[in-house]
Amino acid sequence: MDDRVDAARPRPERILAVLCGWLGSHHHVGFTVASRSAWGMRGAFWPVLNRVMTGCVWMGVQMYWGGLAVRLVLNAIIGPRFVFMANTLPASANVETANLICFFIFVIALIPLIMVPPERLQLPFHVAFAMITSTLVGMLLWSLIAAQGAGDLLATSTTQEGSKLSWNMLYGMQSFIGGWLGGVLGQSDWTRYSRHQNGALLGQSFAAPLTVCLTAFFGILITSATSVLYGQIFWNPFLLLLFIQSNSASDPATRAGTFFAGLGLLASQMSLCIVLNSVSSGMDLTTLAPQYINIRRGAFIILVIGVAIVPWNLVNTASTFLTVIQGWSIFLAPMIGVLLADYFGVRRRTLHLADLYIGGPTSAYWYTAGFNFRAVVAWAMGLWPLLPGFVRTVRGEEEYSGWDNLVRLNVFIGLTVAFVVHFGLHMVYPTRGSKGDSPFVNTDRGLFEDEQRAGGRVSADVA
Repeated sequence: MDDRVDAARPRPERILAVLCGWLGSHHHVGFTVASRSAWGMRGAFWPVLNRVMTGCVWMGVQMYWGGLAVRLVLNAIIGPRFVFMANTLPASANVETANLICFFIFVIALIPLIMVPPERLQLPFHVAFAMITSTLVGMLLWSLIAAQGAGDLLATSTTQEGSKLSWNMLYGMQSFIGGWLGGVLGQSDWTRYSRHQNGALLGQSFAAPLTVCLTAFFGILITSATSVLYGQIFWNPFLLLLFIQSNSASDPATRAGTFFAGLGLLASQMSLCIVLNSVSSGMDLTTLAPQYINIRRGAFIILVIGVAIVPWNLVNTASTFLTVIQGWSIFLAPMIGVLLADYFGVRRRTLHLADLYIGGPTSAYWYTAGFNFRAVVAWAMGLWPLLPGFVRTVRGEEEYSGWDNLVRLNVFIGLTVAFVVHFGLHMVYPTRGSKGDSPFVNTDRGLFEDEQRAGGRVSADVA
């Protein structure tokens, strides 16, 4: 979809973020624990594992972009010798020698920051926010002044019309939302630290959407203005600045400007890698093997996997990158539907907190051998209509098929179908403890302790 249209649209992800974060802010439980109420004490490992995989992909992609920021800084400092460094790698590598060097420089610089406790990074994060904001505003003012206006891109008419335009607009919006689903699904990992129940609402419903929209709008203006200056359209700020350096490698003003812009982008990617990927996914990994993995070790595992996936192969073309992002969204959207249906529909915003920590049949969330088959069926039903279209997209098939339209609505279809099926199955096959709440009590007994003590194993499923 044309990003000009997308930037002006309402943000569905902010609504989903508020809803998914509600469990954390009102019950002070993270995503890994909250998933147990819907999926079961053992079944909850599946959505956690999917979110970890999403974190690994984004870690690799953002480390690669961080490497491009490092190259911007080194190009500005060293000058033409580094800007025009000979590429000794074959074309099949999909990465240049200088970019690969800078990628590993970024990774090495990131390692000590991962070792710092997140609560000690609040001041550096404030500094990083000021740096990236200054970079964005500076690039905007420079491009508008240099081009003597915003250029013609904003007024350019679309090259498509009718249903094809509409479906491509939906595809673009879905691709954008898909990039946020990993963070949306795990909102409770952060909202659980809220000092009061509505503490996260202002940031989720206003501050985050506002900054995202402004960033997108500024990017459109910069792209439009620089297309006048250079005769090319650059949607990626890293590629734009690298192109500028290659055209004016010896100009002192260019080197100074791109140096500070590179520092701002470097601070941004460092912050994203720490907050959204290493720490968040590291917390998820602790649930998979708590006796061996803590948050710091989990963060290093995410970093290693992020390098191992050779992320430059994912971002070498825009179409490949969008396919990757859309691929993750078709798996995550039904999981959001299951989570919301279970908490808001089945349980009516109540939880038996102690039972979320009991890995046995006395827990209200044990279901059948630790798995809630309703969640598994609902997730599968939300996923399967999207798979044929996704496979066609990966293969690059151009012949029209109705499956393509379904995958262009993947977030709405996957979420809605999973929500309805999960809620419906709980109505047809109800479970004990599906409603009501109880506080956290430090005990190994759960909601069904009386039944267990009376005799025999007791499943949360009603026969």
